Amino acid sequence: MTARQKLPFTSPYLLAPMQGVTEPSFRERVLERNGPGALGGTFTEFCRVVRTPLPRRVLSAHLGEKRFPQPVGLQLMGSDAQAMAQTAARAVEISAPLIDLNFGCPAKGALRGCAGAALLDEPARVEELVRAVRKAIGEETPLSAKIRAGGEDDRNVEALARAVEGGGADLLIVHARTRREGYSVAADWRRLERAVGAVSIPVCGNGGIHEYGDLERLRRTTGCALAMVGRAALADPWIFSGGGVSRGEAARFLIDYAAGLMDRGACTLESALRRVKQLLRYWTAGGLVTDDNRLSWLREENPEALMARLERALGGEEIGRNRADSGELLGDLTCRRGAQREHGRSIHER
Repeated sequence: MTARQKLPFTSPYLLAPMQGVTEPSFRERVLERNGPGALGGTFTEFCRVVRTPLPRRVLSAHLGEKRFPQPVGLQLMGSDAQAMAQTAARAVEISAPLIDLNFGCPAKGALRGCAGAALLDEPARVEELVRAVRKAIGEETPLSAKIRAGGEDDRNVEALARAVEGGGADLLIVHARTRREGYSVAADWRRLERAVGAVSIPVCGNGGIHEYGDLERLRRTTGCALAMVGRAALADPWIFSGGGVSRGEAARFLIDYAAGLMDRGACTLESALRRVKQLLRYWTAGGLVTDDNRLSWLREENPEALMARLERALGGEEIGRNRADSGELLGDLTCRRGAQREHGRSIHER
């Protein structure tokens, strides 16, 4: 059996890697709430590889400590073939279940570094990088590559798809917009259909999914084997199962998310709630945030007031039920902030 026959996903619906969002705390909250029959897997934020391979501890931090039935692929982004290959080999050593290569990020930093979507104008470079990583990780670990439909336009979508397959990838992931389009125009699913027709490996389509019904519609319309959700999962993390949730369940997700960020020591209460507000810009799940009250959520500057508002939305439900791993209740978030400040003073005094 080849790697192409054993992609590890448990369903055809995947959570997209999103820089600044899909770190372990967010991923874990989504995976906890969507079983393996609904959400098939996800990916880390990209690990930026420049001139030297990344150390194993950095890769492990991106993967996080918790494991679920669904795989979490490790995404790498860079343009140095040797450094990318060595980093991928280290990822396999720490048991990453899947390696994904990012050729789709349109951020200015990626473009300045000749990485991500900067490589969409050079299909030969894409193939070279995929081949280098494939050689480094062997045949047993699945390898995917994510592209956009092109750079300035979509004329190269077939060439890019064939480059990914030619380099030895087991899965092609295609975002239906070009680099130039960013996220500013409607996704054109005809480009996904063109990519499917150009290769024999499975294709995962991304872009233009807004609700649960769009997942299967994308697959049916384009021939893609899998469908990937990005920003729509920020609005509704339950989109993969199509079930509605209550205001309390929606609020609990956001509280657990903030707690998870603080548990890892990555955020103060203030910065954790800034990350919560990032989700609130899109949030629709549970009717917690609506067009009528969204601004009032986003304009709340007092962290305790924002947390109190989320607590009220729980409707008196016990919130520790889905947070057995942290063992903390909502009121302890402010205590954590005090402990972090005291720890900071202690370090300064030493």
